[in-house]
Amino acid sequence: MSVLKTKLKEYRARYDMKQGELADRVGVRRETIIRLEKGLYNPSLKLAMDIATVFSTTVEELFSFEDES
Repeated sequence: MSVLKTKLKEYRARYDMKQGELADRVGVRRETIIRLEKGLYNPSLKLAMDIATVFSTTVEELFSFEDES
């Protein structure tokens, strides 16, 4: 089974951005960002691309799937 790994928290810190601000910019609730950061929610392709655009990076840089050991 694969688990979602994300660098959202790292990128938010780099941009000095709160979860709520990111949520507002991509049109989701803050809870969605929290679940994404914890790997509890797999984003839609559109959401992943919107988040990558906010941080001027790629979806692949922000999200990856790793095999669970």
